[in-house]
Amino acid sequence: MKKMSIIIIISAIVFIILCINLFIKFHPTFGGKPDKFNRTRIESSPHYKDGKFLNMEPTQMMTGESMGKVLKKFIAGVKDDKPQEPIESIIFNKEAFLKKNSGITYTWFGHSTVLFNINSKIIITDPVFSKAASPVPIFNKAFDFVNNYNVDVLPDIDVVLITHDHYDHLDYRTIQHIDSKTKKFIVPLGVNAHLLRWGISKDKIEVVDWYEFIEIDSTLKFISTPARHFSGRGTRDRDKTQWCSWVIQSGEQSIFFGGDSGYGKHFKEIGNKYGPFALTCIECGQYNENWSQIHAMPEQSVDAHIDLKGDLFLPIHWSKFKLSIHPWKEPIERAKSASEAKGVKIELPVIGELREI
Repeated sequence: MKKMSIIIIISAIVFIILCINLFIKFHPTFGGKPDKFNRTRIESSPHYKDGKFLNMEPTQMMTGESMGKVLKKFIAGVKDDKPQEPIESIIFNKEAFLKKNSGITYTWFGHSTVLFNINSKIIITDPVFSKAASPVPIFNKAFDFVNNYNVDVLPDIDVVLITHDHYDHLDYRTIQHIDSKTKKFIVPLGVNAHLLRWGISKDKIEVVDWYEFIEIDSTLKFISTPARHFSGRGTRDRDKTQWCSWVIQSGEQSIFFGGDSGYGKHFKEIGNKYGPFALTCIECGQYNENWSQIHAMPEQSVDAHIDLKGDLFLPIHWSKFKLSIHPWKEPIERAKSASEAKGVKIELPVIGELREI
Protein backbone atom coordinates (compact mmCIF):
# COMPACT_ATOMS: atom_id res chain seq x y z
CA MET A 1 0.00 0.00 0.00
CA LYS A 2 2.85 2.36 0.93
CA LYS A 3 4.66 1.53 -2.31
CA MET A 4 1.51 2.27 -4.31
CA SER A 5 1.15 5.68 -2.60
CA ILE A 6 4.74 6.61 -3.53
CA ILE A 7 4.12 5.60 -7.15
CA ILE A 8 0.95 7.74 -7.26
CA ILE A 9 2.79 10.76 -5.80
CA ILE A 10 5.71 10.42 -8.24
CA SER A 11 3.30 9.99 -11.15
CA ALA A 12 1.40 13.11 -10.09
CA ILE A 13 4.63 15.15 -9.90
CA VAL A 14 5.75 13.92 -13.32
CA PHE A 15 2.31 14.74 -14.76
CA ILE A 16 2.40 18.28 -13.32
CA ILE A 17 5.91 18.90 -14.68
CA LEU A 18 4.83 17.58 -18.08
CA CYS A 19 1.77 19.86 -18.13
CA ILE A 20 3.87 22.91 -17.20
CA ASN A 21 6.37 22.16 -19.97
CA LEU A 22 3.60 21.66 -22.53
CA PHE A 23 1.97 24.93 -21.43
CA ILE A 24 5.26 26.81 -21.85
CA LYS A 25 5.94 25.18 -25.21
CA PHE A 26 2.55 25.72 -26.83
CA HIS A 27 0.90 28.76 -25.22
CA PRO A 28 1.57 31.83 -27.41
CA THR A 29 2.15 34.20 -24.49
CA PHE A 30 5.66 32.75 -24.11
CA GLY A 31 6.53 34.04 -27.57
CA GLY A 32 8.69 32.70 -30.37
CA LYS A 33 12.20 31.36 -30.68
CA PRO A 34 14.62 34.18 -31.58
CA ASP A 35 17.06 31.98 -33.50
CA LYS A 36 14.25 30.84 -35.79
CA PHE A 37 14.05 34.32 -37.36
CA ASN A 38 17.29 36.10 -36.44
CA ARG A 39 20.09 33.54 -36.13
CA THR A 40 22.63 35.21 -38.46
CA ARG A 41 22.02 38.74 -37.23
CA ILE A 42 21.98 37.75 -33.55
CA GLU A 43 25.18 35.74 -33.79
CA SER A 44 26.96 38.59 -35.56
CA SER A 45 26.12 41.07 -32.80
CA PRO A 46 29.18 42.21 -30.80
CA HIS A 47 26.98 42.00 -27.70
CA TYR A 48 26.22 38.28 -28.12
CA LYS A 49 28.52 35.45 -27.06
CA ASP A 50 28.21 31.73 -26.32
CA GLY A 51 24.50 31.66 -27.06
CA LYS A 52 23.34 34.68 -25.06
CA PHE A 53 23.35 38.46 -24.95
CA LEU A 54 25.73 40.23 -22.56
CA ASN A 55 25.80 43.40 -20.51
CA MET A 56 28.54 46.00 -20.98
CA GLU A 57 30.01 45.19 -17.56
CA PRO A 58 29.95 42.10 -15.31
CA THR A 59 26.45 41.77 -13.87
CA GLN A 60 25.05 39.36 -11.30
CA MET A 61 21.36 38.54 -11.08
CA MET A 62 21.54 38.08 -7.32
CA THR A 63 23.95 39.36 -4.69
CA GLY A 64 23.78 39.07 -0.91
CA GLU A 65 21.05 36.77 0.39
CA SER A 66 20.20 33.40 -1.11
CA MET A 67 17.30 32.99 -3.52
CA GLY A 68 15.46 30.92 -0.91
CA LYS A 69 15.59 33.71 1.70
CA VAL A 70 14.50 36.33 -0.82
CA LEU A 71 11.61 34.15 -2.03
CA LYS A 72 10.47 33.67 1.56
CA LYS A 73 10.41 37.44 2.09
CA PHE A 74 8.60 37.95 -1.20
CA ILE A 75 5.86 35.48 -0.24
CA ALA A 76 5.52 37.00 3.24
CA GLY A 77 5.40 40.52 1.81
CA VAL A 78 5.96 43.81 3.64
CA LYS A 79 3.58 46.36 5.12
CA ASP A 80 1.81 48.52 2.52
CA ASP A 81 3.25 46.64 -0.46
CA LYS A 82 -0.10 47.16 -2.21
CA PRO A 83 -2.41 50.20 -2.17
CA GLN A 84 -5.47 49.85 0.03
CA GLU A 85 -7.63 51.92 -2.34
CA PRO A 86 -7.63 52.56 -6.11
CA ILE A 87 -4.75 54.83 -7.14
CA GLU A 88 -5.62 58.35 -8.23
CA SER A 89 -5.85 58.67 -12.01
CA ILE A 90 -7.38 61.02 -14.56
CA ILE A 91 -9.61 60.19 -17.53
CA PHE A 92 -7.32 60.34 -20.55
CA ASN A 93 -8.33 63.18 -22.90
CA LYS A 94 -7.43 61.81 -26.32
CA GLU A 95 -8.72 64.85 -28.23
CA ALA A 96 -6.65 67.30 -26.17
CA PHE A 97 -3.62 65.03 -26.50
CA LEU A 98 -3.86 64.96 -30.29
CA LYS A 99 -4.32 68.75 -30.56
CA LYS A 100 -0.72 69.26 -29.47
CA ASN A 101 0.99 69.47 -32.87
CA SER A 102 4.39 70.76 -31.76
CA GLY A 103 6.82 70.14 -28.94
CA ILE A 104 6.54 67.17 -26.55
CA THR A 105 3.38 66.09 -24.76
CA TYR A 106 3.19 62.90 -22.74
CA THR A 107 0.85 60.85 -20.57
CA TRP A 108 2.03 58.22 -18.11
CA PHE A 109 -0.26 55.19 -17.69
CA GLY A 110 1.66 53.65 -14.78
CA HIS A 111 4.73 51.40 -14.64
CA SER A 112 6.69 51.84 -17.91
CA THR A 113 3.86 52.74 -20.28
CA VAL A 114 4.24 56.31 -21.53
CA LEU A 115 2.36 57.79 -24.48
CA PHE A 116 4.18 60.60 -26.31
CA ASN A 117 3.04 63.15 -28.85
CA ILE A 118 6.29 64.46 -30.32
CA ASN A 119 5.66 67.05 -33.02
CA SER A 120 2.45 65.18 -34.01
CA LYS A 121 4.10 61.74 -34.05
CA ILE A 122 2.49 59.35 -31.56
CA ILE A 123 4.76 56.90 -29.71
CA ILE A 124 4.02 54.52 -26.87
CA THR A 125 6.61 52.71 -24.76
CA ASP A 126 6.31 49.18 -23.32
CA PRO A 127 2.49 49.17 -23.45
CA VAL A 128 0.89 46.90 -20.84
CA PHE A 129 -2.85 47.22 -20.33
CA SER A 130 -3.65 43.69 -19.15
CA LYS A 131 -4.82 42.95 -15.62
CA ALA A 132 -1.63 41.02 -14.80
CA ALA A 133 2.04 41.02 -15.80
CA SER A 134 2.20 37.25 -16.04
CA PRO A 135 1.35 34.33 -18.33
CA VAL A 136 -0.98 33.17 -15.54
CA PRO A 137 -3.41 35.99 -14.59
CA ILE A 138 -3.55 35.12 -10.89
CA PHE A 139 0.06 36.30 -10.48
CA ASN A 140 1.43 39.87 -10.58
CA LYS A 141 -2.01 41.45 -10.77
CA ALA A 142 -2.19 45.13 -11.66
CA PHE A 143 -3.26 47.64 -9.03
CA ASP A 144 -6.66 49.28 -9.43
CA PHE A 145 -6.84 52.89 -10.61
CA VAL A 146 -9.74 55.29 -10.03
CA ASN A 147 -9.94 55.41 -13.84
CA ASN A 148 -8.67 52.24 -15.49
CA TYR A 149 -7.36 52.20 -19.06
CA ASN A 150 -7.24 49.87 -22.02
CA VAL A 151 -6.01 50.00 -25.60
CA ASP A 152 -9.34 51.45 -26.77
CA VAL A 153 -8.61 54.84 -25.14
CA LEU A 154 -5.45 55.27 -27.20
CA PRO A 155 -5.16 57.22 -30.48
CA ASP A 156 -3.64 55.69 -33.61
CA ILE A 157 0.04 55.09 -32.98
CA ASP A 158 3.04 55.71 -35.21
CA VAL A 159 5.51 53.65 -33.16
CA VAL A 160 5.29 51.06 -30.40
CA LEU A 161 8.69 51.03 -28.71
CA ILE A 162 9.75 47.94 -26.71
CA THR A 163 12.77 47.72 -24.38
CA HIS A 164 12.80 43.96 -23.61
CA ASP A 165 10.62 40.88 -23.41
CA HIS A 166 9.66 40.65 -19.73
CA TYR A 167 5.93 40.40 -19.03
CA ASP A 168 5.63 43.83 -17.43
CA HIS A 169 7.08 45.40 -20.60
CA LEU A 170 5.92 43.14 -23.44
CA ASP A 171 2.34 41.96 -23.02
CA TYR A 172 0.87 39.40 -25.41
CA ARG A 173 -2.74 40.59 -25.21
CA THR A 174 -1.90 44.28 -25.39
CA ILE A 175 0.30 43.76 -28.46
CA GLN A 176 -2.50 41.87 -30.21
CA HIS A 177 -5.06 44.57 -29.41
CA ILE A 178 -2.81 47.50 -30.28
CA ASP A 179 -1.70 46.05 -33.63
CA SER A 180 -4.71 47.35 -35.60
CA LYS A 181 -3.94 50.97 -34.66
CA THR A 182 -0.13 50.76 -34.95
CA LYS A 183 2.04 51.59 -37.99
CA LYS A 184 5.36 50.26 -36.68
CA PHE A 185 6.93 48.26 -33.84
CA ILE A 186 10.60 48.91 -33.00
CA VAL A 187 12.26 46.25 -30.85
CA PRO A 188 15.68 44.95 -29.72
CA LEU A 189 17.35 41.96 -31.40
CA GLY A 190 15.34 38.76 -31.11
CA VAL A 191 12.17 40.31 -29.68
CA ASN A 192 10.60 40.31 -33.14
CA ALA A 193 10.27 36.52 -32.80
CA HIS A 194 7.61 37.06 -30.13
CA LEU A 195 5.68 39.55 -32.24
CA LEU A 196 5.80 37.32 -35.30
CA ARG A 197 4.37 34.39 -33.33
CA TRP A 198 1.57 36.69 -32.18
CA GLY A 199 0.57 37.53 -35.74
CA ILE A 200 2.23 40.93 -36.20
CA SER A 201 3.22 41.49 -39.82
CA LYS A 202 6.94 41.28 -40.53
CA ASP A 203 6.64 44.49 -42.56
CA LYS A 204 5.60 46.42 -39.44
CA ILE A 205 8.57 45.38 -37.30
CA GLU A 206 11.99 47.04 -37.15
CA VAL A 207 14.81 45.30 -35.24
CA VAL A 208 17.97 47.02 -33.99
CA ASP A 209 21.13 46.25 -32.04
CA TRP A 210 22.70 48.66 -29.55
CA TYR A 211 23.71 51.93 -31.23
CA GLU A 212 21.76 51.17 -34.39
CA PHE A 213 18.87 53.48 -35.24
CA ILE A 214 15.60 53.77 -37.14
CA GLU A 215 14.42 57.02 -38.74
CA ILE A 216 10.73 57.83 -39.25
CA ASP A 217 10.00 60.32 -42.06
CA SER A 218 13.42 61.94 -41.43
CA THR A 219 11.83 63.85 -38.51
CA LEU A 220 12.12 61.26 -35.78
CA LYS A 221 15.00 58.96 -34.87
CA PHE A 222 15.04 56.01 -32.45
CA ILE A 223 18.48 54.88 -31.27
CA SER A 224 18.88 51.63 -29.34
CA THR A 225 21.25 52.14 -26.41
CA PRO A 226 22.58 49.79 -23.70
CA ALA A 227 20.87 48.82 -20.46
CA ARG A 228 22.13 46.60 -17.63
CA HIS A 229 19.50 43.91 -17.33
CA PHE A 230 18.49 40.49 -18.71
CA SER A 231 15.70 38.87 -20.73
CA GLY A 232 13.49 35.79 -20.99
CA ARG A 233 9.85 34.70 -20.85
CA GLY A 234 10.15 30.97 -20.20
CA THR A 235 12.40 28.53 -18.37
CA ARG A 236 14.99 28.02 -21.12
CA ASP A 237 15.34 31.35 -22.91
CA ARG A 238 17.36 33.46 -20.47
CA ASP A 239 19.22 36.21 -22.36
CA LYS A 240 18.26 34.84 -25.79
CA THR A 241 16.81 38.24 -26.74
CA GLN A 242 18.38 41.64 -26.23
CA TRP A 243 17.34 44.34 -23.76
CA CYS A 244 17.92 48.03 -24.33
CA SER A 245 17.13 51.64 -23.54
CA TRP A 246 16.05 54.15 -26.17
CA VAL A 247 17.10 57.60 -27.28
CA ILE A 248 14.29 59.42 -29.10
CA GLN A 249 15.44 62.40 -31.17
CA SER A 250 13.15 64.95 -32.80
CA GLY A 251 14.77 68.08 -34.15
CA GLU A 252 16.90 69.55 -31.38
CA GLN A 253 15.01 67.80 -28.58
CA SER A 254 15.82 64.36 -27.21
CA ILE A 255 14.16 61.98 -24.76
CA PHE A 256 15.79 59.09 -22.95
CA PHE A 257 13.58 56.09 -22.14
CA GLY A 258 15.36 53.64 -19.87
CA GLY A 259 13.25 50.52 -19.56
CA ASP A 260 14.87 48.34 -16.86
CA SER A 261 18.49 48.71 -15.83
CA GLY A 262 20.87 48.52 -12.94
CA TYR A 263 23.09 51.54 -12.47
CA GLY A 264 26.24 51.41 -14.56
CA LYS A 265 28.77 53.22 -16.73
CA HIS A 266 26.46 53.13 -19.76
CA PHE A 267 24.41 56.07 -18.50
CA LYS A 268 27.37 58.45 -18.64
CA GLU A 269 28.36 57.04 -22.03
CA ILE A 270 24.86 57.66 -23.42
CA GLY A 271 24.77 61.14 -21.88
CA ASN A 272 28.10 62.07 -23.45
CA LYS A 273 27.10 60.70 -26.84
CA TYR A 274 23.46 61.82 -27.13
CA GLY A 275 22.70 64.25 -24.29
CA PRO A 276 21.46 66.59 -23.09
CA PHE A 277 17.91 65.25 -22.76
CA ALA A 278 14.76 67.31 -22.31
CA LEU A 279 13.24 64.37 -20.42
CA THR A 280 14.60 61.14 -18.97
CA CYS A 281 12.24 58.27 -18.10
CA ILE A 282 14.10 56.03 -15.65
CA GLU A 283 12.88 53.19 -13.44
CA CYS A 284 12.68 53.87 -9.72
CA GLY A 285 10.67 50.86 -8.48
CA GLN A 286 10.82 47.06 -8.04
CA TYR A 287 14.32 47.34 -6.58
CA ASN A 288 16.08 45.37 -3.86
CA GLU A 289 19.66 45.34 -2.58
CA ASN A 290 19.87 41.69 -3.63
CA TRP A 291 19.27 42.50 -7.31
CA SER A 292 20.58 46.07 -7.48
CA GLN A 293 22.83 45.25 -10.44
CA ILE A 294 19.79 44.70 -12.69
CA HIS A 295 17.34 47.19 -11.12
CA ALA A 296 18.62 50.57 -9.95
CA MET A 297 17.80 51.85 -6.48
CA PRO A 298 15.84 55.16 -6.54
CA GLU A 299 18.89 57.20 -5.55
CA GLN A 300 20.87 55.58 -8.37
CA SER A 301 18.09 56.49 -10.81
CA VAL A 302 18.64 60.14 -9.91
CA ASP A 303 22.39 59.66 -10.44
CA ALA A 304 21.64 58.12 -13.84
CA HIS A 305 19.55 61.17 -14.77
CA ILE A 306 22.51 63.40 -13.90
CA ASP A 307 24.90 61.18 -15.88
CA LEU A 308 22.56 61.44 -18.87
CA LYS A 309 22.59 65.27 -18.68
CA GLY A 310 18.84 65.29 -18.29
CA ASP A 311 16.63 68.32 -17.61
CA LEU A 312 13.33 66.81 -16.39
CA PHE A 313 13.29 63.42 -14.64
CA LEU A 314 10.21 61.17 -14.92
CA PRO A 315 10.39 58.20 -12.51
CA ILE A 316 8.73 55.11 -14.03
CA HIS A 317 8.41 51.39 -13.25
CA TRP A 318 6.27 51.92 -10.16
CA SER A 319 2.59 52.39 -9.22
CA LYS A 320 1.09 49.42 -11.06
CA PHE A 321 2.57 46.03 -10.06
CA LYS A 322 4.03 44.47 -6.93
CA LEU A 323 7.22 42.93 -8.27
CA SER A 324 9.55 43.44 -5.31
CA ILE A 325 9.75 43.70 -1.52
CA HIS A 326 9.08 47.33 -0.64
CA PRO A 327 6.03 49.48 0.19
CA TRP A 328 4.29 50.37 -3.08
CA LYS A 329 4.77 54.13 -2.64
CA GLU A 330 8.33 54.03 -1.33
CA PRO A 331 9.99 54.29 -4.80
CA ILE A 332 8.60 57.73 -5.56
CA GLU A 333 9.23 58.98 -2.03
CA ARG A 334 12.90 57.99 -2.25
CA ALA A 335 13.25 59.30 -5.81
CA LYS A 336 11.68 62.62 -4.82
CA SER A 337 13.91 62.98 -1.76
CA ALA A 338 17.07 62.19 -3.77
CA SER A 339 16.02 64.60 -6.53
CA GLU A 340 15.50 67.44 -4.08
CA ALA A 341 18.86 66.74 -2.43
CA LYS A 342 20.69 66.90 -5.79
CA GLY A 343 18.74 69.73 -7.42
CA VAL A 344 17.05 67.52 -10.03
CA LYS A 345 13.75 68.66 -11.53
CA ILE A 346 11.40 65.71 -11.01
CA GLU A 347 8.12 65.17 -12.85
CA LEU A 348 5.26 63.89 -10.67
CA PRO A 349 2.28 63.45 -13.01
CA VAL A 350 -1.00 61.88 -12.01
CA ILE A 351 -1.63 58.73 -14.05
CA GLY A 352 -3.56 59.71 -17.20
CA GLU A 353 -2.61 63.41 -16.95
CA LEU A 354 -1.38 65.38 -19.99
CA ARG A 355 2.03 66.94 -19.47
CA GLU A 356 3.84 69.32 -21.84
CA ILE A 357 7.56 70.00 -22.18
